[in-house]
Amino acid sequence: MAKSTIVVLKVVIVLALIGSVAVQALIVPLLWIDLGAEELWGRIALVSIMVLGVGTLQVFGICVWMLLTKVRRGSIFSTSSFRYIDVIIGAILVAAALMWILAAILAPGSAAPGLVALIGGAGVVLGGIALLVVVMKALLRQAIERDTEAQSLRAELDNEVI
Repeated sequence: MAKSTIVVLKVVIVLALIGSVAVQALIVPLLWIDLGAEELWGRIALVSIMVLGVGTLQVFGICVWMLLTKVRRGSIFSTSSFRYIDVIIGAILVAAALMWILAAILAPGSAAPGLVALIGGAGVVLGGIALLVVVMKALLRQAIERDTEAQSLRAELDNEVI
């Protein structure tokens, strides 16, 4: 991967992290105030879902940053990469679960059924994205195995007298 691509991706991640912290610091308190007429437990649930949802995005961004660093160093083809990928999968699954919980909270209220269905559908899409990352993890595992095999064969050829 080109160095410029990695730099651009890291800039995007930094901007997203700054924006997410701004949302947590500025928008969430305003949401709490705006939901003042709601039942206390409803307010707590909706604000918690928002904070945790933004948190999943922050975890995702940090793990992608770490993987980009491994790409830049040329060490992406190592088993230590799986740790970050597992965390990414977990963050996506938590985000999907939060969407389904939000849909379940909104369903009995006055929210439009279409909105509830869209939120539930977004949870399904996030679940699909998690499965896609699982497939990509399997591809990385195969690439690591092939790389290890190629290094072994190169070592054997280096030791042989031709």
